[in-house]
Amino acid sequence: MPSTFTARLAAAERRNDSLLCVGLDPEPARFPGAWRGDASRIFDFCAAIVDATKDLVLAFKPQIAYFAAQRAEDQLERLMAHIRQVAPEVPVILDAKRGDIGATAEQYAREAFERYQADALTLSPFMGFDSIEPYLRYEGKGLILLCRTSNAGGSDLQAQRLASGDRLYEHIARLAAGDWNRSGQLGLVVGATFPAEIERVRELAPTLPLLIPGVGAQGGDAAATVRAGWRGDAQGRTLAPVIVNSSRAVLYASAGDDFAQAARAAAMATRQALAEAKPAA
Repeated sequence: MPSTFTARLAAAERRNDSLLCVGLDPEPARFPGAWRGDASRIFDFCAAIVDATKDLVLAFKPQIAYFAAQRAEDQLERLMAHIRQVAPEVPVILDAKRGDIGATAEQYAREAFERYQADALTLSPFMGFDSIEPYLRYEGKGLILLCRTSNAGGSDLQAQRLASGDRLYEHIARLAAGDWNRSGQLGLVVGATFPAEIERVRELAPTLPLLIPGVGAQGGDAAATVRAGWRGDAQGRTLAPVIVNSSRAVLYASAGDDFAQAARAAAMATRQALAEAKPAA
């Protein structure tokens, strides 16, 4: 089994012929049937989604806040172990958006990579390289930096011009593709709601993995997302990966007892749409 996040990502993409990442954002109020409102069923719900989609994805992305808010960190640990058991070839991105420095960052790194045994972690680079360095000590782990996020308010900072002429998100992309990428394991978060800016980030970071949220319930266009971010060779092999995340559109495709089957159908449809959007070689 590949030992680094980027290698595992590439292997999972080939194995499952997929650019789709399923986000695991459990909301008990939206659980089906008798489970509705029952936070003790978070593991059961998420595990059913994993079991139904594990051959259709290149990654899973649990969002830690949905577990912590329900005092369900133990269920997240169980879920991470379950994914490793039933889908050991599928990397797991822990979506936590940590952004501190020093000893605090060291503890966040321990949480992600030792307690939860994640393959990758989302980080905020606002405090500079100091907020990334402690995580680089975990060899082979992926670090995915917020760059151009899908929310409208992201423009308040990310679209601001610097003295260099770059917008802030462009500067982050340059750093991640250059001086900061000492481990070769950095990636960037770029929202699906801004396909032109995905294209710009891809220009600045031509080989980095791009985690692209916002497809589905948030309104991002899957085809435009892939055209902007994915790059391949003449044989259609990925040279610059994209990780296209969909959460609610898959998780809550049905409110009935068929929720897992409906999630699988939604994931299959999204995977197909993403595959069809790849530019012709």
